[in-house]
Amino acid sequence: MKKLIFALVASMFSFSAMADGHADWWKKAGAPYKGTVLQGVAENTPPGQFAGEVLAKNFEKLTGIKVQLENTSWDQMYDKAIKDMEANSGIYDFVYIEQDIVYDYLNRDFLVNISQGLASNPDLQAPGVSLDDFTTFIDYFKDDSGDVFGIPMEAFIKVYLYRQDLFGRADAKAEFRSQYGYGLAPATSFDQYRDNAEFFTNFCAAQGMECWGTTVQGHTGHPASTYEFLESVGPSFGLYNWGVNMDTYQSCVENGGQLNGGRAKAALNFWTQLLPFAPPEALQSTWSEVGSSFAAGRAAQGWVYGENAAWIATDAEKSVVVGNVGVMLPPTAPGVMTQAASGDGYIGYFDGGAYGIPHSSKNIEATMLWLQYVALNEHQADWAIAGGRITHKDTYADAKVMAVDEQADGYFSLMRDTGFLFAGAPSFPFHGAGRSAIDPFIYSALSGEMTPEEALDGACKALDTVMSDLGYQG
Repeated sequence: MKKLIFALVASMFSFSAMADGHADWWKKAGAPYKGTVLQGVAENTPPGQFAGEVLAKNFEKLTGIKVQLENTSWDQMYDKAIKDMEANSGIYDFVYIEQDIVYDYLNRDFLVNISQGLASNPDLQAPGVSLDDFTTFIDYFKDDSGDVFGIPMEAFIKVYLYRQDLFGRADAKAEFRSQYGYGLAPATSFDQYRDNAEFFTNFCAAQGMECWGTTVQGHTGHPASTYEFLESVGPSFGLYNWGVNMDTYQSCVENGGQLNGGRAKAALNFWTQLLPFAPPEALQSTWSEVGSSFAAGRAAQGWVYGENAAWIATDAEKSVVVGNVGVMLPPTAPGVMTQAASGDGYIGYFDGGAYGIPHSSKNIEATMLWLQYVALNEHQADWAIAGGRITHKDTYADAKVMAVDEQADGYFSLMRDTGFLFAGAPSFPFHGAGRSAIDPFIYSALSGEMTPEEALDGACKALDTVMSDLGYQG
């Protein structure tokens, strides 16, 4: 951790002089906007914190333009951004656009076309910045013409984390084999995952340890649980695109959909049956609490977002499991990996987001400069280390990133080499309305008010109603 802090501090001192060797250009370009205050809103995540606490301060030193980034909760971020853009009030000059909601924003014409904005004003085009430097994740923020509407600031996969110290214990290995008849190992199948979860819940209790067999992102009042099912657990069973038939926009089996089909019901049964083996906070856990639970040593394994994986594995000030974190692809059902490799499916969610400019911004040109500063290659490595995210192709080969990769059991290498097996959310302009229709049924399945079968039968009907009302069916 001391080496990590040193790397970050060293980079902070060098940013203002860096700017790809074009500090004079940035000062000149920023001069007309000196004293301008840009207001932004984003989710309070490790990548967002780095942008607000490091990048914004150095951008101000370089250009004289102040950036006030309001990093807040996920639901508050969406509420504030959408209300501002709907009212055209111009409170925010840039907003965080999560990959799964960008199609809704484009459909509602909320966002400035960044490609056109820069092309029409060559004086604002920063040297050393190229949109070609980004990974293919930037494609999610393009329209059908290939124009960019958001500058990616984070991108990561959701991985399977496990406790190497627990899985490596000789007494645990012997006891597991005695009980289950095969060797203890990180899970590559769902039966094995369930056995591991049951075993370590009992093993930890017998050892007097505050740990359980698995995390569960199962909040019964937050969309994080719906996303966990639709974007992580479901796809690993072979449920793609929310079970929606992409030709007819039907999600119920009787109409050609899959949201209440066999794979979906198997996935939801598997997931809800893990709750007895999860920490007590599972039903109040979003992605943030899952990361905190694992970092506190309260789970032996779990699906964890990559933005948390890096710091859990390397930051001894926040994580008690540093040096004991294993990273793997999540388990999948038979055939899913083959479908993902061929492009006919995916094993989980390639998450991330971008900064975009609302049409209502009162400082569009100054914000264009800020978003290009965000896109500079030179600070991508430190940002990757701080937030477990990579948006630029060359970042994987950076020496600092490679060093952290080794500490984090190859997390960055895994994302580089297997990222193609993951996918972003389907291109649904009705994303928000559709997910909201599904939410109460996932909550009811987790709380035990509905069986998984009842929940998915209800969820598909609710989703089909949304798609029908919006004119997507027939």
